[in-house]
Amino acid sequence: MPAYGFAHLRERRHHPDILEYLERIQATLDPFCGRFIVHGPPAEVVEGTWPGSMVLIEFPDLAAARDWYRSPAYREIQHLRTDHIDGDLLLIEGVGPAYDPRRRAAALRAEEAPSAGDTDLDPAP
Repeated sequence: MPAYGFAHLRERRHHPDILEYLERIQATLDPFCGRFIVHGPPAEVVEGTWPGSMVLIEFPDLAAARDWYRSPAYREIQHLRTDHIDGDLLLIEGVGPAYDPRRRAAALRAEEAPSAGDTDLDPAP
């Protein structure tokens, strides 16, 4: 199942280190079959607010995403970004092509349903 590295970058800066990071990051992704899906243009915000920009990188699975993030090659360049741009980075597993949000809703409803012996009343003293 695909997994993603999702970054919310709050403030973009065109520092020389950022340019070097951009020049070198693909080489760190290649061994893990990582590829950019979204890379930084401002989003069209249609609900709420979104300061900054986003990056979305796809990996074949969560193990590959973790291995990339922990790799010596990525660790070597990571500071080039983190020293100059505040943001958050998440690794998250995607859903497969058969994903159905209705099944998710049904599972959540089942979790919320009270079991046969449950009541809202306090037990008698």
